[in-house]
Amino acid sequence: MICSKRPGTGNNRSHSMVATKRRFDVNLQKIRILVDGSPVRAYVCTRCLKSGRVQKAV
Repeated sequence: MICSKRPGTGNNRSHSMVATKRRFDVNLQKIRILVDGSPVRAYVCTRCLKSGRVQKAV
């Protein structure tokens, strides 16, 4: 919701170096944050939580 992160893509590599597609999912947490002074449940990445870009509603 805050930084609009999306899953990344890449390859799984086996021992024989055969490539199959995989996803690198973003570490999202569903928490209550303050938006315009009122609490709202939203999905927020952990980087935004740790850096202080959002304020948790207590």
